[in-house]
Amino acid sequence: MRQLEADNISVAFAGLKALSEARLSVTPGHVTGLIGPNGAGKTTLVNVLTGFQAPTEGAVKLDGESLVGLAPHQVRRRGVARTFQGGRLFRELPVIDNLEVTGVGLGLSRAAAVAEAQAMLDWVGIAPLADRIAGTLPYTDERRVAIGRALMGRPGYILLDEPAAGMSAPEAAELAALIRRIATELNCGVLLIEHNVGLVLETCDHIVVLDSGAVIEDGPPEQIRASETVRHAYMGTAADSTLPVLEVMQ
Repeated sequence: MRQLEADNISVAFAGLKALSEARLSVTPGHVTGLIGPNGAGKTTLVNVLTGFQAPTEGAVKLDGESLVGLAPHQVRRRGVARTFQGGRLFRELPVIDNLEVTGVGLGLSRAAAVAEAQAMLDWVGIAPLADRIAGTLPYTDERRVAIGRALMGRPGYILLDEPAAGMSAPEAAELAALIRRIATELNCGVLLIEHNVGLVLETCDHIVVLDSGAVIEDGPPEQIRASETVRHAYMGTAADSTLPVLEVMQ
């Protein structure tokens, strides 16, 4: 079975465990959510999956083959792309050049990279931004450009780290539609890491919940929505919470 898999991942910094035997899998054509309180270890797990952080223990596998020990650019060339919380665009370059540089870095000729960049901007719905200098974009447009750049080369998997941060409700709804299109139209496996839990519950097929570096719940949205364990992680005390999880965590 094709999948991107974190298998019993542990990460320790100076003896303190940021992750403890964390597991998750992402499959093509599906959206998996990763949620948890601040400091739960979400970004650390994404860093492990994409080669930015070596695990202390455990394995990362892509379609059954280990990715542990590979540099981030090697992981990317194998079809695992990501976005970052801060966007990390080349701010002095036009938007289309941000995508073109990625295409060339993945081995395309410049002409092929330009053609794919133009097609990708159109597919994402941001073609009018092609000639804008990236550093002049509103924060929400930066996020959409970052997603378009990550989709260059048609990766098999894309990991989106807080893509809805700073977005209004209508903008988040547009993002949710784009994420579903990435999964269904491109048959790409999506891992959505978000503080907007309402967006995750509405968009994802399966959700993994981290707390203090460990997976505390793992299942479909309706299971996560009803979980007392998840309520407790976000609210501190499950007994005192009468709000639905969807309301508690937005």
